Amino acid sequence: MLKDFASYLIYDLARLDHGSRLADAINFFIYDTMKIFLLLSVIIFIVSVIRSYFPPEKTKRILSHKKEFIGNILAALLGIVTPFCSCSAVPLFIGFVEAGVPLGVTFSFLISSPLVNEVAVVLLWGMFGWKIAAIYMGMGLLVAMLAGSIIGKLKLERWVEEYVYKFRSGQTQELVTQAFGERLAYAQWNTADILKKVWLFIIIAIGIGGFIHGYVPQDFLVRYAGNGNPFAVPVAVVLGVPLYANAAGVIPIVYALMEKGLSMGTVLAFMMAVTALSLPEMIILRKVLKIPLLAVFVAIMTATITAVGYVFNAVI
Repeated sequence: MLKDFASYLIYDLARLDHGSRLADAINFFIYDTMKIFLLLSVIIFIVSVIRSYFPPEKTKRILSHKKEFIGNILAALLGIVTPFCSCSAVPLFIGFVEAGVPLGVTFSFLISSPLVNEVAVVLLWGMFGWKIAAIYMGMGLLVAMLAGSIIGKLKLERWVEEYVYKFRSGQTQELVTQAFGERLAYAQWNTADILKKVWLFIIIAIGIGGFIHGYVPQDFLVRYAGNGNPFAVPVAVVLGVPLYANAAGVIPIVYALMEKGLSMGTVLAFMMAVTALSLPEMIILRKVLKIPLLAVFVAIMTATITAVGYVFNAVI
């Protein structure tokens, strides 16, 4: 229905020529804008209800006083249903460390939360099918658990800024039990609030995707990141680092790149780099991490994301 409506606007009302670059680009933009915002509205509402049962304080209590390996697994899984963006990295990091959550477990959560959030999984499912979404979720969780476990075993607490350990948040006030109707009201408010904050980024990302879809020659993409280039995956990772977007915002770009002939592993490595290894997030994390720990984190994430890209390309 949405695709037919987009085609009606482009070809019947605007009378653009079928197959022209401008028509293809605008058609991609209109169709994906409607589809993305419809999916986001539904998913954010549902997840907001779930998140009302998992406030940050409760998350910290669940992750504290666990054996580290179990904590890495729990942290990565909780990251799926508690999709905090990178702007929340500093207060969450301080809160987790102050609560006694091990450093490696904290990183597993912070990696999984933006990387394998439910919006990304649902959108991938809608665009590429459940198998791709399931593989992406599994590999994303593996990246979060593996990176967090490595950081934990390296015992790098000395490279966390000293003020983090001195921070005291005081007694956490227990949340008052909410009625289900109140949770629904919160979900409605939160959905509108999130859409207000991210709509521009999504529009820009879809616009980039539409431009790629309509104007970027396939030969250009194949030359630098095509199937014949053995370094396509690390090139995609490097190109993704300067960008900033959540998974929902970057998926339209991924879709456009897929239609241009790039392999699944290459575009998903690009997506992972944008969502979990972006330069803006590194700048934010620098507020709580000393440069050596930040460098270790970047190196581990780069290696694991690159490995995931090659695995995808090998099996799909």
